[in-house]
Amino acid sequence: MGQAALKQEVDTLREYMKELSYQAMRTEMSLARLSEEMREFKDEMLAFKEESQRERRSMNKQWGDLANRLGTLVEDIVAPNLPRVAAELFSCPVADLFGVRVVRRFGGETREYDALLVCPEVVLVNETKSRLTDGHVEGILERLAEIPRVFPEYADRRPVGILASLYPDASVVRRATRRGVLVMGMGEETMQVLNPEALRAGA
Repeated sequence: MGQAALKQEVDTLREYMKELSYQAMRTEMSLARLSEEMREFKDEMLAFKEESQRERRSMNKQWGDLANRLGTLVEDIVAPNLPRVAAELFSCPVADLFGVRVVRRFGGETREYDALLVCPEVVLVNETKSRLTDGHVEGILERLAEIPRVFPEYADRRPVGILASLYPDASVVRRATRRGVLVMGMGEETMQVLNPEALRAGA
């Protein structure tokens, strides 16, 4: 082999080694970049997980606060509107008795009412629920039937049930109307009776 041919082969080999070294360096850089991206992705996922946990804890706290607020729904929203309802529907501007969380003991038994308002002609019995069902309609009718026994001093007055919920289902309102039970729900500004026509059914 001549000197010139040998030199050409050596130069070709050097170029090949140089290209191979360059490719190895590029591969190493790509792997380093991929490793960095994976590390960043892992950090982002960890941050996302931590943020999700914080949001979940915050949401749980909000639900807990809401549950507590629903526990005071009677005192805060429903009860303040009962005297107005009594005045508008029963011409009763001044109640003989008006109480929240009324507990009555009789004959060894106890009954508790979310709110009770007594007028000269009617006894308004309120039950407030976070969500109303048909069962609550039947339940309050049973409690109304007990009123003459629980409150014999008001036995001559008509017991009227008022179920309350922020946003009662329309089907429950219809059932309550047929059964003569009033239903209160949130109006544009405050709680209002959604079915005053129920009084005719229960008369």
